[in-house]
Amino acid sequence: MIVCGVELTGSDAVVCLLNMDRGQFNLPECKVRKLSLPKNHSREDLKRFQAAFAALMAEYGVTTVAIKERMPKGKFAGGAISFKMEAAIQLITDIELMVTLLPPALIKSTLASNPLSIAFTDTGLKAFQETAFIAAYVGQLQGQRSGTCELRK
Repeated sequence: MIVCGVELTGSDAVVCLLNMDRGQFNLPECKVRKLSLPKNHSREDLKRFQAAFAALMAEYGVTTVAIKERMPKGKFAGGAISFKMEAAIQLITDIELMVTLLPPALIKSTLASNPLSIAFTDTGLKAFQETAFIAAYVGQLQGQRSGTCELRK
């Protein structure tokens, strides 16, 4: 099962793909690290973002999207554009996608009970993809509900 972890920051959707095969995790090569929506976007820009995201998911055979949830208000509140991107992802109808929002408390508790078996720096991903990688990892564990797994590059 391939999960796409997503972190929505500002006007970018940072993505990371994580595959689980026979109890082992691996990171499929992905040509896209983030998709952006212009700050002064139109309806057409939003539709293009949605189509590009759907095409990326279809190209890599992604079945589940795990999005790190943002707070709607307060000090760490997400911006309006990020909530529009989230809605665009959730409303994709071209392909069958299960979209899951991961609250920070769930991410923290999952990592506490199932720590990563590899340091993030050893994954070969860019530093800005770390949160998306963690979202994909937690999304895999939530989807699989299995025992011990290894991460391999």
